[in-house]
Amino acid sequence: MKILVINAGSSSLKYQLLHMEDETVMASGLVERIGDLTGKKIHKKFPDTDREIRVEKNGEVPDHRAAMRFVVEMIKDPEYGVISTVAEIGAIGHRAVHGGDWFKAPALVDDAVKEIIRKTIPLAPLHNPSGLIGVETAQELIPDVPNVVVFDTVFHQTMPEKAFLYAVPLNLYTELKVRRYGFHGTSHKYVADKAALLMGKKPKETNIITVHLGNGCSMAAVKKGECVDTSMGLTPLAGLMMGTRSGDVDPAVLAHIAEHRGMSMKEIDVLLNKESGLKGICGMNDMRDIHEKADQGDRLALLALDMFCYRIQKYLGAYAVVLGRLDAVAFTAGIGENDAVVRSMILSGLDCLGIELDKERNIGRSKEDRLISTDTSRVQAWVIPANEELQIARETAAVLNP
Repeated sequence: MKILVINAGSSSLKYQLLHMEDETVMASGLVERIGDLTGKKIHKKFPDTDREIRVEKNGEVPDHRAAMRFVVEMIKDPEYGVISTVAEIGAIGHRAVHGGDWFKAPALVDDAVKEIIRKTIPLAPLHNPSGLIGVETAQELIPDVPNVVVFDTVFHQTMPEKAFLYAVPLNLYTELKVRRYGFHGTSHKYVADKAALLMGKKPKETNIITVHLGNGCSMAAVKKGECVDTSMGLTPLAGLMMGTRSGDVDPAVLAHIAEHRGMSMKEIDVLLNKESGLKGICGMNDMRDIHEKADQGDRLALLALDMFCYRIQKYLGAYAVVLGRLDAVAFTAGIGENDAVVRSMILSGLDCLGIELDKERNIGRSKEDRLISTDTSRVQAWVIPANEELQIARETAAVLNP
């Protein structure tokens, strides 16, 4: 089976076409700046594992339908395509950010599923509308092919009530669905399962803390293959310090800001999501820029780094207690995979958790999965490159072939 994976964001669309017999990527691409006169379209095909053929086309991309049209055109293009007709596609898997309480597993798309996705838009107003547009456009342009939606929140639906409920009046949950949902679930599941495989075990035999560090950051406590706690909450704002997001703050801070700055709740929401985190402390949210300034002795860059890593260490300690027995810590995403300094700052001195970092292994760069703890470390530490597209394809295939 060939599966087309679509990840539709508010102004972008990423895609991969995978052959599930050997889980190889046949083609992939990205459409950016949707709705802009200066749209950017990149398509790659992979004739073999050692090389790629790339084409870039720039120009206006008025809407997601135009972006999807580009995808369809390129994957069956005589020169750059990899299929002769869309009838070769066995299924389309879509990433959706929020499934609320309604979805406990990936879902085969029908009218009822689309209606429920519409109901979840208030929970993810920036992401779920574009995800739904991606589904409807795929149905229009590639008819008669089943569509499956894989939700970021599904992996975290195994959390017990004591972990996902907030200590607020219970009717806020029953009436407004206010609870911890968690995000990056597809990434956390892929990394947890892969870490177990690398340790020669089954997921149900392992307890793992997964650490997804990019511009958005989250962690998950995964016990016997199931998530029992995660750092993000009702929205992706909660938990760790991120590129521009504050992470956890005292809720009374919002009222204090509103009173003394005269800001509306909408303005405060923008402040916490767009102007806080690393950017709020040192004026930069790209970790490469922060490292450059920190190496020059910039106090605020050093402070931002310390705060970022300290928050992660606190969650590591908390989740180690939640799990009871910790077998591994696994890093993924842009910072998690590529930033040896951040990993070292997080893991150094964690002998109390049974983690011994191998400094030489940690410094090494590779696109492959790699162990960065010592051979004698009681708890292993891994770097596992993210592969959400493959996980979405696997879950899509599982829905169609249970």
